[in-house]
Amino acid sequence: MENQNYSKTYRVKEKTSIVNFYEDKHVLITGSTGFMGKVLVEKILRSCPKVAAVYLLVRSKKGKESQERIEELTKIPLFDKIRKQSNAASLLDKLHAINGDLLKANLDLSNDDLQLLQDKVNIVFHMAANVRFDQSLKSALYQNTGGTLAMLKLAESFKSLQAFVHVSTSYCHCDQKILEEKVYEVPHNPRKMLDLVSWLDEDLIKLLTPQLLQNAPNTYSYTKCLTEQLVTEYSKKIPASIARPSIVIGCLKEPIPGWIDNFNGPVGLLIGAGKGVIRTMHGNPNLTADLVPVDTTIRGLLLISKETHERSLNINTQMDTINTGPLVVNLTSGKDNQLTWGDLIALSKKHFLENPFSICLWYPGGSIKTNYFLHVICVFLFHVIPAYLVDFVMILMRNKPFLVRTQKRIQGGLEILQYYTRRPWHFRNDKIKALTANLNDEERKIFGVDYMEIDWETYILNMVHGARLYCMKESPDTLPQARRLLKKLYYLNLLKTILLVGFVVYLLWTIAPFISETTTTLLSLNI
Repeated sequence: MENQNYSKTYRVKEKTSIVNFYEDKHVLITGSTGFMGKVLVEKILRSCPKVAAVYLLVRSKKGKESQERIEELTKIPLFDKIRKQSNAASLLDKLHAINGDLLKANLDLSNDDLQLLQDKVNIVFHMAANVRFDQSLKSALYQNTGGTLAMLKLAESFKSLQAFVHVSTSYCHCDQKILEEKVYEVPHNPRKMLDLVSWLDEDLIKLLTPQLLQNAPNTYSYTKCLTEQLVTEYSKKIPASIARPSIVIGCLKEPIPGWIDNFNGPVGLLIGAGKGVIRTMHGNPNLTADLVPVDTTIRGLLLISKETHERSLNINTQMDTINTGPLVVNLTSGKDNQLTWGDLIALSKKHFLENPFSICLWYPGGSIKTNYFLHVICVFLFHVIPAYLVDFVMILMRNKPFLVRTQKRIQGGLEILQYYTRRPWHFRNDKIKALTANLNDEERKIFGVDYMEIDWETYILNMVHGARLYCMKESPDTLPQARRLLKKLYYLNLLKTILLVGFVVYLLWTIAPFISETTTTLLSLNI
């Protein structure tokens, strides 16, 4: 009912241009050096060029100051379109590094920077989080929940705040059969949990973690769940919203089709399979893989930020029916243009065989297994044994072994991902459709969110090219050599199969007389 009310009440509002909304605005972004953060920074500069300033909260890291890290950020291929524009210098000058750390007192902000943010900032995108699913509960709580609490406290002091957009995840309430676009009760008080881990022994926290997580599959999901409660509380003081993307992967269209720069989630799976390292995984190939392109997701965040502000201006109007907490929007494909895990693997395999990596350990193959025990057997035969054999050869050649260690990391990642491939997920996404529907034709091309426009065949092909170029640093001119290598691996794999089948046949032939004699003896005894 909430989603229906939303669509009706939203359509009576006067349409406001996204570009005009961002004109002269001061935007603060956390997590700007992360995957989604980079795309958001680029999109704002390129599509909202009249923005006044974009402040990037960045801490010093590995001997590099925050300003140096931002300068390096703008040199990556993602910003090529901007750098080719005649006004590139003026656009990039709008970026301002703010040295800060979410884990330190007062975010480690200088007095001048604090005053600047309090006086200027209109819009906040809080995207900073540790996305590792295997992090300890204490670390996850400090970074994801504690970091968000620190940002909410800071935002409360901003004099002209119009929108605080918190980026959560659609997998933060895994006990729900259908994830509605609303806030849910959380299993524990986030502030009490932060206090608990501040004094509790680390070993005891580890012991208690499974009981605390309950239905949550990992500490990332659990802490994101708790964090939504904090945003809900602060939504009574500031205009706040919660965006819940599902599995975010490479760019669909802009600024570069297929751009990707990390190995998280399905991308790591596809790269591992393309290199012949991953040959089996457990899951249901017929279930939907709710994948969303990063550029489409970023468009959604820009729509949400404007709606968050406009919603706050309508507190005492007909929009009371939906203004009972933060605006919650699921950035998920839902039932639109579904792609199954089986389709994803089949398309990826097809395109990796046509566009192989220059370095492969074996010929790409394997499949997704619905039977867990068959999967375990395949892991032992095609992951564990080859890893030990390769490492044994490396030791004989006086080189450092690596594959057993690599396989253990891969297996850990697979176990985390397989949680999402073994059960169906259902997400409502009515609000982002309503927000897109209110755009005019011109703005819909620039900011609209439409999952039906995804051509999965072309998209996965672009993702394969992106994985080669941006993740593995393999340029297109390496393809001829890579294809020659793949051809050799094909014949080696064929030879291996022939030898394996021959060995099994020989073994059966050898023991056949024994089996026959044993059978005859048993039959005679029964007589």
